[in-house]
Amino acid sequence: MNRREFMQAMAFSLVACQAMGSEGASVEQSSLSTLDPQPARKSLSEHRIQKIEACTLHDRYPRLVGRNARRGHHGTGGQYQIRILTTDKGARGWGMSHGPDEQVQKFVGAKVSDLFDVVEGTNEDALLLDIPLHDLAGSILGLPVYAILGAKGPRKLPIYSGAIYFDDLDPENKPRGIAGVLTSCQQDYEAGYRAFKLKIGRGFKWMPKEEGIKRDIEVTRAVREKFPNCLILVDANDGYTCEDMIRYLSAVADCDLFWIEEPFPENKDDLMRLKEHMAKIGCKALIADGETRTERSSKWWRYGGYSQRHIENLFALAEAKLVDVFVLDLGIVGFTNWRHIMPELERAGVKASPHTWAWIPRPYYVAQLAAGVGNVIIIEGIPGKTEGVDYSAYKFVDGQIIVPDLPGFGLKLI
Repeated sequence: MNRREFMQAMAFSLVACQAMGSEGASVEQSSLSTLDPQPARKSLSEHRIQKIEACTLHDRYPRLVGRNARRGHHGTGGQYQIRILTTDKGARGWGMSHGPDEQVQKFVGAKVSDLFDVVEGTNEDALLLDIPLHDLAGSILGLPVYAILGAKGPRKLPIYSGAIYFDDLDPENKPRGIAGVLTSCQQDYEAGYRAFKLKIGRGFKWMPKEEGIKRDIEVTRAVREKFPNCLILVDANDGYTCEDMIRYLSAVADCDLFWIEEPFPENKDDLMRLKEHMAKIGCKALIADGETRTERSSKWWRYGGYSQRHIENLFALAEAKLVDVFVLDLGIVGFTNWRHIMPELERAGVKASPHTWAWIPRPYYVAQLAAGVGNVIIIEGIPGKTEGVDYSAYKFVDGQIIVPDLPGFGLKLI
């Protein structure tokens, strides 16, 4: 398969796949989409929350993750809180869950059906337990999360490495240059990735502007040359101007970029100019935007913590065909909210790729979301391991991740 065919396969992977998993199981859209809500609700009503435990997990990236256009070093892995839910019948579910413990202990003794519905998701007052409740419901029902969500998408989904930062600039006392970026790409290639998102925008903060743009170009071309059959995505973290992005794209026009993420703070005039230039040079890359918020919503709504003005602006840009993919953050929107807003995105003609950085469990949550509700064009992957978590049920095949048919999210605490 050549690069162009591979890119087309990626872009159209939202239809049911005919590929087979490592054990011969079909990864087409599953008949589990026929889930009957009423018996499922009855099963959930027969379980009460007996115990809610909190603990901290630690991620370990395979290397130091460096800088992007705006932020300094991202380190070797973060930490975050999870909660483990156990019912009076011994069912167990877990997942990322923030917020103070006193706000969730009140749910001890509650019926699972009072907190979670298979059609609606997590009740608003229990959203601090959104991910753990989805996992618990899957455990009780013996179903993967994607089946509870409707099994509308494929179980084999494209995934890219989101961990390719400004590795050419490190270590600061002896920078490795472009070889450092290529080494990181090779490491992730060996881990199963066949798509890389390159951070660009070195001239915003870390290098003189002209040198930074030149290095961005050199890095892009070097990665394309070394990995001719892989997808390349680029992310400027709003560190470019429209004029500079036009210059950059002119210099990499033959590199077949899959998408351009957050080239500059989103606005109609600049995006129109960019799209016009892309058409002129034959650049077919998608425009992905929406992750960064400049203001917070005063209250939680169907788009979570994003402001209504931010969302309205994104949809206006999508209607004008200036934004192709929404990369709203998984947590800022919320897992249950993502279940409900996806049809709005589909009606607007835009794809989704929820932002997952920087916690390793989140790409696996998005994989279940994608297999459940569809319309996710590619998943942001985070190479690495979490101490005490077994991810082995998820298989990487030809740059795609296969969602397992295990209950819940299919992730084990060990």
